[in-house]
Amino acid sequence: MGLTFINALVFGVQGNTLRALGQDTPLHQFLAGAAAGAIQCVICCPMELAKTRLQLQDAGPARPYRGSLHCLAHIYRREGLRGVNRGMGSTLLRETPSFGVYFLAYDVLTRALGCEPGDALLVPKLLLAGGTAGILSWLSTYPVDVVKSRLQADGLRGAPRYGGFVDCVRQSYRAEGWRVFTRGLASTLLRAFPVNAATFATVTVVLTYARGPEARPDGDAAPAAPSGPGLAQPSSL
Repeated sequence: MGLTFINALVFGVQGNTLRALGQDTPLHQFLAGAAAGAIQCVICCPMELAKTRLQLQDAGPARPYRGSLHCLAHIYRREGLRGVNRGMGSTLLRETPSFGVYFLAYDVLTRALGCEPGDALLVPKLLLAGGTAGILSWLSTYPVDVVKSRLQADGLRGAPRYGGFVDCVRQSYRAEGWRVFTRGLASTLLRAFPVNAATFATVTVVLTYARGPEARPDGDAAPAAPSGPGLAQPSSL
């Protein structure tokens, strides 16, 4: 439910920010992506809080939450707005640079792969670029995600353990060593490739056909990537 709004917000903000910055450069791609990542935290943080709480609650009729909205309402009644936004600081630390890397990597990869309109291998190239960008994005900030998840789950079973982001890092490292910050990385990367490959390819195809033949170079009906020479840009959103 949350991802529907997040993706719409991310691509819309990234595109309009890139257009406002003017020139399409690697630095501007990073800045536009970072801006999109920061703004979508408004939805992402409460969504992931609810997801974490729902995944960790005990099964059976005694479970405290019936669904994501009920979970957020329950947290709001007990902890107020601050409780609903628990982990917002760590979410910003994760999302802002990771989305900058995400869009920068996709732009660089589509140019390197030569994603041009009319290329018979355009869609496979877009899938490869999108999936790889997703992996690089997660690798860039994964330890922050581990800390964020621990902070959002803190206090679910018993008294809270962590006094904040730095305290969580210190306690986690002291108890489990540096490997704790890579826990779950393999499964995250296995998910990241197909999800982000499909996301970028779908955005590209939808943008291309929504604009009609007149918006495509030489009237070519082939999908155009949101970056690369001669291709459609998300900044047109």
